[in-house]
Amino acid sequence: MLTDTLLYYIIVCMGIEVFFSDDPNWVLSETGVFLSSEPVHHYLVLTLLQSRTTHYEPGRYWVAQDNKTTVGVAVQSPLNARALITPMTSDVVPAVVNAISEAAVALPGVAGDAATTAHFAGEWAERHKSPVFPFLGLRLYEVNEVQNLSDVKGHFRKAVLNDRKLLINWVSRFSVDIGEKENTSDDEELQKRETTSSRIVDSSLSDEHLWLWEDTKPVSMVARTTAVAGVVQVRLVYTPQEHRNRGYATACVSKMSKQILNEGNRCILYTDLNNPISNTIYRRIGYRAVAEAIQYRFE
Repeated sequence: MLTDTLLYYIIVCMGIEVFFSDDPNWVLSETGVFLSSEPVHHYLVLTLLQSRTTHYEPGRYWVAQDNKTTVGVAVQSPLNARALITPMTSDVVPAVVNAISEAAVALPGVAGDAATTAHFAGEWAERHKSPVFPFLGLRLYEVNEVQNLSDVKGHFRKAVLNDRKLLINWVSRFSVDIGEKENTSDDEELQKRETTSSRIVDSSLSDEHLWLWEDTKPVSMVARTTAVAGVVQVRLVYTPQEHRNRGYATACVSKMSKQILNEGNRCILYTDLNNPISNTIYRRIGYRAVAEAIQYRFE
């Protein structure tokens, strides 16, 4: 039930009602059935909402309903982040764009399912008379059965506290490799990255979600998320340049994927469409494409 303390406004557009709240608990209770109905396609939104209910950070949340049935969700948290959206039909997207625009929220961009996100970006550009730029294409994969691969020298092990310094360095280098960050020698920027990487590593070590492939020494890493609606994401797949082309990353992902499936969970990962090598590797393991995603930057 909507309350004044949780609800700031309702926008009605073409028969679609768009509700706004800054309370992730309300949003999750209102949209849980909708999000859990397609946990792979809604995974990122569902994960963010669940995370905000346990580790609060300010956010903005929009819920689109048609005849009291949820038909789309948009989330923005932290408040300077791009909006993350679920797949929506063509009649829902303009209503959500209208609601966000009416609130005078200056979104820096949007991310989500390729078709929905492209439609959203187009509506935003038209509404605000400003350019939008696609800058990152991703492919969502899921694996149901991991294929047996040739042996790779070394073994798979859980990362421990003694690995922390190395892992912080690898996570920072990973962000550069995927194009999220640029190479820099600026001390202040490097310190910020180390702080961010330290937070990621410490959280993953605490949850026992970081694993390594070791061949006399650590040569590759992989991480996983906590299961949400029975879905786990494989992430942070990284091998330093000097250890590449030896099958270490493939071995890491294969072992981690088996571990997740053996727990009875569904196993997914996202890949950068600019990296055909990683897409080929994951297909060899047994992953199959589920959907494409894209991110846009707004100006």
